[in-house]
Amino acid sequence: MPKRRANGEGNIRKRKDGRWEGRYTVGHDPETGKAIIKNVLGKTQAEVKEKLKRAIEENAGIDYGRAKTYTVGNWLEVWYENYAKIKMRPSTYLTYHGYIENHIKPQLGKIPLNDLTTLHLQQFYKKLLAEGRVERIEAQKQPKGLSAKTVRNIHQIISSALKLAVEQRLIARNPADGCALPKAEHKEMQTLPVEQLTSFLREAKDSGVFALYYIDLTTGLRRGELLGLKWSDIDLEKGDLRVQRQIGRIDGKIIEMPLKTKNAYRTLPLSADAINVLMQQRRKTGNSEWVFPSPTGGPMSPDSVLHMLHRVLKRAGLPKVRFHDLRHTFATLALQNGVDIKTVSGMLGHFSAGFTLDTYAHVTTSAKREAAKTMGNILSGAV
Repeated sequence: MPKRRANGEGNIRKRKDGRWEGRYTVGHDPETGKAIIKNVLGKTQAEVKEKLKRAIEENAGIDYGRAKTYTVGNWLEVWYENYAKIKMRPSTYLTYHGYIENHIKPQLGKIPLNDLTTLHLQQFYKKLLAEGRVERIEAQKQPKGLSAKTVRNIHQIISSALKLAVEQRLIARNPADGCALPKAEHKEMQTLPVEQLTSFLREAKDSGVFALYYIDLTTGLRRGELLGLKWSDIDLEKGDLRVQRQIGRIDGKIIEMPLKTKNAYRTLPLSADAINVLMQQRRKTGNSEWVFPSPTGGPMSPDSVLHMLHRVLKRAGLPKVRFHDLRHTFATLALQNGVDIKTVSGMLGHFSAGFTLDTYAHVTTSAKREAAKTMGNILSGAV
């Protein structure tokens, strides 16, 4: 017979396998009226007694009847629609929606909310790292697993949604709190040296994609911003280019998205050569509203321009760099040639000049050394 606790909060018994078990009631099923029972296990009666006491305290006030109506997928929808959307930038919640629909719900969505464990999440993250990438024709040559950064972003979504469930007294604790996460990868900034730019642009011209990469190198635009350019954003007479939107991929679809921050909305000057390049591009694109249209007439895919970049670099015999490194190349060359940090920051659309200074500290440090060397040469005769 089970040994019942004196205060009636639960009972303890020894199982046939030799372990001790403590069982306690946490609520009643709203449909059947049956008691919802949970348990704890241990090697000794004393261990289970302590675990049972702690579990009852943790679960005090938890509305298991209401919690039982939610799966992980249902609760994520509630969190996303009623909480996340209100607080986040449009581009962020669209990205989150993609993570939820493409990754979280297919793997965890059917698990009852109050049954989700840290082990479920740990196994899920391990699988994402190994084979989590959504299959697309354009991504066939990419690794099958998601990056550590993406997995950490997905964890943040799950953790935030479960934190709300704890606050709403649907679950006793947040199982995401105990997860071991992959270390974020720190990718070293790379740039194309001046001596390599000529070879790169020559090959880009031979490959028919000169305008795309030339404009990026002369403006420092982010990939999504570059692909989001429309002819209505460009005034070739004044020599102005307005950054108004970005192109991204959500749920496998190429869509227009707002920019991430107010500083990202900016107007950039165009050099005379850039204007000539854009005039030639205007004649090539015909009636398309997009400066760099895809063969189907819409905006180009972010994946496809990255693949094109790698093909051009390979044909030119140059090392592989990320698309974002073209932006780094623009900023580095601007700083090395005397453009002040505040101006570069504004052109890049950074939220502050301090962020730009931190990002390109190696460039400004080098410039300071050159300035010191120059002044030393000028004043050497006075020593």
